[in-house]
Amino acid sequence: VIYDIRTRPVNLQTLTGSKDLQMVTIGVRVLHKPDQNHLVWIYRHLGKNYDERILPSLMNECAKAVVARYNANELLTRRDDVSAAISSELSRRCGGFHVLLEDVAITHLSFSPEYAKAVEAKQVAQQDAERAKYVVLGAIQEKKTIITKARGEAESAELIGTAVKRNPGFMKLRRIDAAKDIADIVAGSGNKIYLNADSLLLNLLGDADDKFEKSVTAADSKGWFKK
Repeated sequence: VIYDIRTRPVNLQTLTGSKDLQMVTIGVRVLHKPDQNHLVWIYRHLGKNYDERILPSLMNECAKAVVARYNANELLTRRDDVSAAISSELSRRCGGFHVLLEDVAITHLSFSPEYAKAVEAKQVAQQDAERAKYVVLGAIQEKKTIITKARGEAESAELIGTAVKRNPGFMKLRRIDAAKDIADIVAGSGNKIYLNADSLLLNLLGDADDKFEKSVTAADSKGWFKK
C-alpha cells in the first residue's frame, strides 16, 4: 500500500450559531498530512481515505464549538483568536487519529441578512447621533459668538457716548473719516455722480458740526449721557 504523505488541503463551510444566538456561516480550510510514524495504524483503522472519513466531521464539530463561545461582533473583532481556538481544538482531536495539521484558517465568515440589517441600522443611528452632537456644538458656538458680538457693540456704543460727552469734537473726526471713505469710493467710480454734499457727509465746512455740538450739550444738560 502506498500512502501519500504530502500536505493536502480540505475545505469546509458550515452554518452554526454564535453565543448571542446569531446564525453564522463559517468557512474553514485545513492543511493536513498523515503521521508517517503511524501509517500502519491509520491504514488498519481508517483506510487510505482517512481524511474523508474523519476531517469533515471533526472540522464541523470544532468550528461550531468554538463559534458558540463568541458573540457575533466578537467573531469579527477577534477573528485571529477564533481561528487560533479552532486550530487548537482541531489539532487536539486529529491527534487522536495520528493526523497532523500544518495550518488552519477561516476563509469565510458571514451573518444572516437580519443581523446585517441590524448592524447597518446601528451604524446609521450612531452617525446620526454624532451629526446631531456637532449641530448642537455649532449652535452653542454660534450663540457664544452672538453674545460676544453684542457685548462688543454695547461696549463700543458706551465708549463712543463717553467720548462724545467728554469731547464733542470726536464726531468731527468721525465725519472726516466717513467723508474720506466716501470720497475714495466716488473718485474710483467711472460714472459721473452729482449729489448733495450734505447727504454724502462731505460738507465738512458747514454748520452741521456746530449744530451737533449744541445738540450734544443740550442732551448732556438733560442727563441723556449719564449711566
